[in-house]
Amino acid sequence: MKELVEYIAKSIVDAPDQVIVTETTEEGVVTIKLEVAPEDKGRVIGKQGRVAQAMRTLIRVMAVRKGTRAQLEIV
Repeated sequence: MKELVEYIAKSIVDAPDQVIVTETTEEGVVTIKLEVAPEDKGRVIGKQGRVAQAMRTLIRVMAVRKGTRAQLEIV
């Protein structure tokens, strides 16, 4: 899941070298934290949060296939 978020984020930002994705697991819930350059936050979130929502949906689908729960945080 971490690789998917990293690939999507690097594809849409202007500074792909500043994309940092970390993955932690606590109590069966996978938390993926995405950090981007301040000027790229708008691109990652998208108009009315549509890009962020789409990434969250993809992560949830992958998590269900693996039998876990997952969430995405944009820092």
